[in-house]
Amino acid sequence: MSNKTTTRRGILRGALAGSAAAIAGRAAANPDPLITETQDWAIYTGDPVDATPYGLPIRFEADVIRRNVPWLTADPISSINFTPIHALDGTITPQGCAFERHHSGAIELAKENYRLMINGLVDQPLVFTYEDLERFPRENHVYFCECAANTGMEWAGAQLNGVQFTHGMIHNMEYTGIPLRALLNEAGLGAAGDLADKWVYVEGADASSNGRSIPMEKALDDVLVAFKANGEALRKEHGYPVRLVVPGWEGNLWVKWLRRIEVTDMAVESREETSKYTDVLADGTARKWTWVMDAKSVITSPSPQQPITHGTGPLVITGLAWSGHGQITRVDVSKDGGMSWETARLGRQGDSKALTRFYLDTEWNGEPWLLQARAIDETGYVQPTKDQLRDVRGENSVYHNNGIQTWALAADGRAENVEVS
Repeated sequence: MSNKTTTRRGILRGALAGSAAAIAGRAAANPDPLITETQDWAIYTGDPVDATPYGLPIRFEADVIRRNVPWLTADPISSINFTPIHALDGTITPQGCAFERHHSGAIELAKENYRLMINGLVDQPLVFTYEDLERFPRENHVYFCECAANTGMEWAGAQLNGVQFTHGMIHNMEYTGIPLRALLNEAGLGAAGDLADKWVYVEGADASSNGRSIPMEKALDDVLVAFKANGEALRKEHGYPVRLVVPGWEGNLWVKWLRRIEVTDMAVESREETSKYTDVLADGTARKWTWVMDAKSVITSPSPQQPITHGTGPLVITGLAWSGHGQITRVDVSKDGGMSWETARLGRQGDSKALTRFYLDTEWNGEPWLLQARAIDETGYVQPTKDQLRDVRGENSVYHNNGIQTWALAADGRAENVEVS
């Protein structure tokens, strides 16, 4: 064990011991009735085992919910809400907290009414029922799903004062499903000929259909036709009973209520991949096919919705990092707006293209900080500053903003969204 490690642990052990001593002193002088008096929960019986047949969060956690921004869209039918990432830890997002994005509202589609068609340049067009899909060999993978517009409102400067609203268009769940290549192979791809220039066009059963083109190379790689998330059926708002999972790529491609997959010899260039979901450059032109979500990170605590309330002393800075190119290999944290950096401790790594939790165990003495996180992925890509992005795309873009985020931490423990580029 190095002297540095010993010293570090000694400092933290001393600080924690001091805090414990102070608490014990207060308890001796002013007895705490929560300890000295018997409470109701220790006298009376609680709820029976069947009080809530489907378990729900306890009422004390009622503030851990998805939230929307009412002025963001003209109508909530075609809108988005945000995952409360400030209030979560680890990496798995509960389905009930995972953000929603709808183009024509969340529909109810029963399993017995579900059909999935595969047609186009295939040897044999096929239609699958839900029961048919359950008979295929399945896989389980943890992936993040991020809306391409996540952080989009921050292009022109600090806008929304909460990490739920700046970065909450993301969730990370364990999906159960069938590799898309298995279904394509079932239909046969001989009729498609050379697959190098082929595409699949996918669409949903809702009114918008949200049709998107996906290169055949990706379709045959890691795309899943999923019917479970976190071990249970998909929620209605997440595409029940079947959705597409396109690991590492923008959420708009993760078509919900998946109804049709057509093998084509060109991209369809639908509304959602021409007039929308393209990246506007500084000169006004737009980049197409920018599917991959580049490396990104954000500190979730301390943050505007998660201030420091315990005073000075030991502090855990924590947040999330992710990359559509693969695993996160390092996250650095800055307390001075990017002038100096400390390497954070990474939580348990899971699948590639999944969220990574990071922690920086440190001390806070009440001084103002400018908190930032910077992610590096397995390709060597380093998360850029906002100015570096603007040098390429200007300030009129919407999608794929993976610039470094800054929280200004004040002496009273509150944090605010600020622009440090």
